[in-house]
Amino acid sequence: MSDFLFFLLHTVIGYRRRVIKTNLENSFPEKSAKEIKAIQKKFYANFCDYLIETLKTFSISQEELDKRFTYSNLEVFHKIKAENRNVIMMAGHMFNWEWFVGTAKHLPAKNTVAVYHKIGNPFWNDKINKMRGKYGTEAIDMKDVLRTMMKTPNDGNSTYLFVADQSPKKSAVHYFIDFLNQRTPAFNGFDKIAQRQNLGVVYCKTEKIKRGYYHTTFIEIEPKGEKFEENEIVHQFFSLLAQTIQEHPDNWLWSHKRWKFANM
Repeated sequence: MSDFLFFLLHTVIGYRRRVIKTNLENSFPEKSAKEIKAIQKKFYANFCDYLIETLKTFSISQEELDKRFTYSNLEVFHKIKAENRNVIMMAGHMFNWEWFVGTAKHLPAKNTVAVYHKIGNPFWNDKINKMRGKYGTEAIDMKDVLRTMMKTPNDGNSTYLFVADQSPKKSAVHYFIDFLNQRTPAFNGFDKIAQRQNLGVVYCKTEKIKRGYYHTTFIEIEPKGEKFEENEIVHQFFSLLAQTIQEHPDNWLWSHKRWKFANM
């Protein structure tokens, strides 16, 4: 199914071909046209795998998911829980981020929350949230999460997953960073809440091992000094994500119009 979808999107339709090519060229100015084309083709293959895998998530068992999405350094969550602190998990749009729904049973915290942007179609919004919920992960809309986190005791019993590299809406663009050689608008609300409540922060480094199999290494983000400086978490997260993308450039969501507000 994924191979057929690849033929359709890559060869026939050319889905967002110009967006993908421009994003790659701007992010990797040192790469040749041939290298960009090769990354672009691999991206389409990974993107199609992701789409089919996401559909499969509606029916896949926890046992099968655990075989296909594995982890290392889970100890970092036990360390932070022992400090009686809740955790923010920070991931990027590395394939396949949807399979983080199976992570809840492996974490020491009682409550695992996935933060999401509401989908315009109510039918699919409801379906996807139910899919996430069946693995023990509660889905919370981005606009409600800060209020929820402020009300929740910081006692080590809650973990929040942010796929944190989205492009903010135009009205929400307040902070810029240098990311993949470009001026990039970035959310920084998670930085403020993490510092205010003294939360643990963990980066999720996801790599595609082979088709249908992924591995995530958890890395604690810690202050370089005695405590975090303002927006230090934002910069550390995007620095780690950029390293992951540079190692596996075909495995990130290049079809996203990530830099549409870069010149504000």
